[in-house]
Amino acid sequence: MTKTVDVSLRPGTSMVPGVCVSACREGDSHLCFLGKSKPFNPGTGDWTSKEMPKLWRYNLHYFDYLHDPQRSFENKRLLITDWIQRNPLETEDAWEPYTVSLRVVNWIKFFLSCGTPCSGMEDGKTSSDHLPEQVFRLEWMESLYRQALWLEQNIEYHLLANHYLKNGVALFFVGIYFEGADADRWIQKGQQILQEELKEQFLPDGGHFERSPMYHSICLVDYLDVLNLARNSGAVISRDVTDTFTSKVTAALNFLRGICLPDGTFPLFNDSAFGIAPTPDQIFDYADRIIGYKASSSTADMTLHAFSATGYYVCRQGNDMLIVDCGPIGPDYQPGHAHSDTLSYELAIDGRRVIVDSGVYDYEPNLERAYARSTRAHNTVMVDGEEQSEVWGVFRVARRAKPLRAHIAATGHESALFEGAHDGYRRLNGKPIHTRRIVYDERGSWVITDTVKGRGTHRMESFVHIHPDFTIAKSGTGCFRIERDEEVVATIEAMSTCRTEIEQGCYFSEFGLRQENLVIAFSCSGEIPLQLSYRIQRATSRQTDPARPCEFSSCHIISLPK
Repeated sequence: MTKTVDVSLRPGTSMVPGVCVSACREGDSHLCFLGKSKPFNPGTGDWTSKEMPKLWRYNLHYFDYLHDPQRSFENKRLLITDWIQRNPLETEDAWEPYTVSLRVVNWIKFFLSCGTPCSGMEDGKTSSDHLPEQVFRLEWMESLYRQALWLEQNIEYHLLANHYLKNGVALFFVGIYFEGADADRWIQKGQQILQEELKEQFLPDGGHFERSPMYHSICLVDYLDVLNLARNSGAVISRDVTDTFTSKVTAALNFLRGICLPDGTFPLFNDSAFGIAPTPDQIFDYADRIIGYKASSSTADMTLHAFSATGYYVCRQGNDMLIVDCGPIGPDYQPGHAHSDTLSYELAIDGRRVIVDSGVYDYEPNLERAYARSTRAHNTVMVDGEEQSEVWGVFRVARRAKPLRAHIAATGHESALFEGAHDGYRRLNGKPIHTRRIVYDERGSWVITDTVKGRGTHRMESFVHIHPDFTIAKSGTGCFRIERDEEVVATIEAMSTCRTEIEQGCYFSEFGLRQENLVIAFSCSGEIPLQLSYRIQRATSRQTDPARPCEFSSCHIISLPK
């Protein structure tokens, strides 16, 4: 791998600009990922960065920052050269297949954005007669080529899922960028993976099979990038293949639009956070430029969507929206991004998220990771203090909840009913089954009724996570006002005999960002069947109340590090 390689570039390769999520407000002197910034200059920067989380180190080697318009071209050029000189083959983090895959794609996008791919390479061929500037640019091409050769021998068959797809995208990119026998082989292998995984990873309703809206967005952009490169680089793949890709991508775009909340962002089910994938609006704009995608117009009338293959069920009216997760936690062979969130939901009222999923903080073996994946961190039911799916480690799941049924339907002019059930607690004594029923009516009311059936004596708890922007004020026994700046947004009221507590939770809307939030917990114990029911009532008008949020005598504080 250290011998000189004969680099030849394929003529006519180009792309239109894609989407960028990388930006550092501190300019060339720092790199910032996952909310953590670090001074980093070529020649003195620490490419190992052992003090940082592994995902931060991965981002360091991805090179997404090559597309940051606030970073100077000179700094980008020096970072590439410095990486080549200081990260020899098999360097930890730098030479993992996933990081190699993202890096080679980012390098190629950057090279193509600069116009002429490589100064001094006439007709795409290398030459020994170069000025110093041209020699290091040849070094870029040789490094890129060697990385492709290495990746070809280290495809992530053991992980599959989005890692395997990234390997395929990278091989396709380097295959089109270079020419020759190796490049032709890379195109063939990359296209094979892309075609296989399009069928495997994107479900009939357009959703991604890992059931993470964040990874759905990432993989969707991968296929848009492939179509971008293929359509602007000549007849590299057949029209039939590009048409198939376009059809599937369109379904994935429609799915994304269907699950977005009124604030324009996706729900945080499973491993999902903002700031990693491009925003939905960025994706839709990119899709318009690449495949001419046009979204259907919205309506103020009540609309229902049943994405039954993925397991997401949506009730939308104007700027109010409820989305329920009652799907498998992910593919059976790769549930690494799964949370215990079956029958959880998010709710937006008047365009603002009010009841939220807890999101994800990082991928480290810590309390934040354990909490984010737990049943308690979601708007669903816990039985006997047990997890509905046995999440453990960072990316592992043992016994897991499986949906038994789910459907959503209109029950009147502006009313709807969702019903679903799962078997996640069947392993417990008495084989309990959790069923959830949500009734929505035109007055802006959502009644959530949870039932646990089976045998024996059990305890059930139902959690409601409030967005950190809102406070909770007591409004009577088992009744609470949800307020923001003394404006009442909604009330939540227990509809069955139960105990109510206020817990302190954590909300991780972005990697590395932790916000404390309040959680209403309803609970009861006894011989099953047991039932808990509560109503969320939208405020009928913008009203204010001078009452301050009360001090709760019964308060459970979740123990997480500061």
